[in-house]
Amino acid sequence: MQRPDYAGLEKKIGYRFRNRTYLEIALTHSSYANELKKGAENNERQEFLGDAVLSIIVSDYLFKGEYMSEGELTKLRALLVCEKSLSEFAKEISLGSYLQLGKGEEHTGGSNRPSMLADAFEALIAAIYLDGGIERAREFVLPFAERMLGSDAGKSFRDYKTLLQEIVQQNPGESLKYVLVDESGPDHDKRFEVEVHLNSNVIGRGIGSSKKGAEQRAAREALALMGQ
Repeated sequence: MQRPDYAGLEKKIGYRFRNRTYLEIALTHSSYANELKKGAENNERQEFLGDAVLSIIVSDYLFKGEYMSEGELTKLRALLVCEKSLSEFAKEISLGSYLQLGKGEEHTGGSNRPSMLADAFEALIAAIYLDGGIERAREFVLPFAERMLGSDAGKSFRDYKTLLQEIVQQNPGESLKYVLVDESGPDHDKRFEVEVHLNSNVIGRGIGSSKKGAEQRAAREALALMGQ
């Protein structure tokens, strides 16, 4: 098997390694390492580290975004870091074509296997983290996360306003309005309180660190009132 086109992959991911050894390890599956020699390094250790780095980046991003409960944050993080999502992220950069696989894995389509792609993606995150630090890893990860959050799957977890609007629109003549009733706290730690009105009736209240977050909380309370 030919050596991967490291420069081509670096161009795709927008990161140039100072120490390409990290990248080489991220692309080396245990089946290939075992064929080289017993005890040769593979990507499993970097996969372990990458999983942790990915979790802290995604958790921090979600925590600092619109206000959500612990349960909502957990569900959304699970969506972003699950095998299915990570394998899709890997496919976006054709990561499978760069993997170094043993002959058996290569012949059985290992480069397209979701579990293998997800593991390699996590190992790649670790490679960037080890070479360039957490901020460079964050720059690599967040565009994937943001695209996923913008997809139908991501929106279904958190877009209470849209769901509420769709329900209200089923009754012609009904109108929704979000009203900011309180704003407090310093600029770095704002607190917003919003009411959602159905015609002239208050059907939900929400508090958040942003107006959008407070509106989502208000919409969620309104949906609960409606039994949704």
